[in-house]
Amino acid sequence: MSDTNYKTAVIGDTASVSGFAALGLSVFCETDGTKISKLINRLAANDFAVIYITEPAAALAADTIKNYRSSRLPSIVLIPAVKGNTGDGMRALHEAVEKAVGSDILN
Repeated sequence: MSDTNYKTAVIGDTASVSGFAALGLSVFCETDGTKISKLINRLAANDFAVIYITEPAAALAADTIKNYRSSRLPSIVLIPAVKGNTGDGMRALHEAVEKAVGSDILN
């Protein structure tokens, strides 16, 4: 059994992510694509097992996120933002459900 204490982060614009701090999550208010990519890499190297990221922020760091898709950790989960959503989070959820159960039971 590992002694690692995994952490959870949230990345996105201030209006969308600031409330997550009340839940004890590490909140990172960032909207610059290069900085988001560097932040994801830094979090992955520092025991963050789950990274929630708003859809607009994820769109700015798509290549970096793609690099972690086949990794066990961190799990990068797209969440909706206050504005500027792309629909990528719901598409990813539908794809994951279809892969897991053989059909998209969410439709």
